[in-house]
Amino acid sequence: MKKRIFGSMLTGLMAISAMGQVSNTLSPYSQFGLGVLADQSLSSSRGMAGLSIGVRDSRHPNVVNPASYSAVDSLTMLFDLGVSGQITNFKEGDASKNAKTADFDYAVGSFRLMKNVGASFGIIPYSNIGYNFYNAEWIGSHESDYFGGIGDNYYNNTYQGNGGFSQAFLGFGWEFTKGFSIGANISYFWGKYEKTVTSVFSDSYANTLTRTYSINVSNWKLDLGAQWCTDISKNDRLTLGAVVGIGHKLGADAKMSILNTNTNTGVSSTTTDSVANGLSLPYSFGFGASLFHKNSLTVGVDYQMQKWGSLDYPMVNNDTKHYEATSGVLCDRHKFTVGLDWIPGGKKFFERVHYRMGASYATPYYKIGTQDGPKELTLSAGFGIPIVNSWNNRTSLNISAQWVHTSAKDLLTDNTFRINIGLTFNERWFAKWKVD
Repeated sequence: MKKRIFGSMLTGLMAISAMGQVSNTLSPYSQFGLGVLADQSLSSSRGMAGLSIGVRDSRHPNVVNPASYSAVDSLTMLFDLGVSGQITNFKEGDASKNAKTADFDYAVGSFRLMKNVGASFGIIPYSNIGYNFYNAEWIGSHESDYFGGIGDNYYNNTYQGNGGFSQAFLGFGWEFTKGFSIGANISYFWGKYEKTVTSVFSDSYANTLTRTYSINVSNWKLDLGAQWCTDISKNDRLTLGAVVGIGHKLGADAKMSILNTNTNTGVSSTTTDSVANGLSLPYSFGFGASLFHKNSLTVGVDYQMQKWGSLDYPMVNNDTKHYEATSGVLCDRHKFTVGLDWIPGGKKFFERVHYRMGASYATPYYKIGTQDGPKELTLSAGFGIPIVNSWNNRTSLNISAQWVHTSAKDLLTDNTFRINIGLTFNERWFAKWKVD
């Protein structure tokens, strides 16, 4: 038992290290807002495009709705580890480019704490930032004052950014009366980003302007959940779920620095500006339902909404040139998900495999200029493969493939093919062994 606990802690520390160093995206869209929002569902749900809110499963953890923790069996210790790799094709007009990334996604454990009360802990991602691209533009004389009186000329912009946000959580779920459960995830929310825009001008003065935007966050996050289960027939069980995320400011100052350098003379000047308490988490809510039929088929639907549109975001004011909290930059995000899980049932190997599929559609949470950002369509399919040995037949290997299409009118199009691999350890930690 001690070795197992130590191994779990070591794995968690490895996950923290990995998440702090690697960004699982190379999308230019990650420069906006808090980056590309991560899929917070675990391996068993990703084959169903992330279906989770109304899903209640005693053999797989479900961190999206903490009320589900009360379903964990009293003799069970669950531990779920997930990794992913992806290939993305970026296309704009006739230009196209491929990129590959991989990451350690999450580490989550779950167990029965006491009668009707389950607990969970772990580390999951919130968002990712990672991009590097450039473009060439013409600057007119009407904008020359902003760039220090440089005048009419061409210039090249290089955009670079890295970072992201994660959460380490402790959660509890309580079935306070038959069929009704409530739960909460209390998280330590942390992360940082650094985004730079370097402008190199083509005039004889050889000016280079570098703008750097940065923030370092260390705060809390609270998510609540509820589920209600009832038998609607001899063969069918209905689960309804709801989740709420508490929105609040993150207590970190967003900073901007501008470095103006003349490479001929070596003369440079730096100006700085900041926005106090510049980032916030949105209030969010969601509803879900699933139907479990004949201990074989699960079908469900989720809806989630994040109220980003009511939040300010730090931006440069084009009139005053100051870095300040700006409204109208973000917009509310809606996400719809449908999915199913089917296990044929039987003694043969392929009759004990879970077959999963799903689809989701999400609207953007940020604007690019006056235009809404890209919409996201995801199609998923996967398998839950039982791993059987002489003493454990409940551990499973969950493998899923996802195609994610991200696009907006007249903007960059992303097509991502992603492979998710998760290993769910399902062990009897608290049973007493008997020897005859």
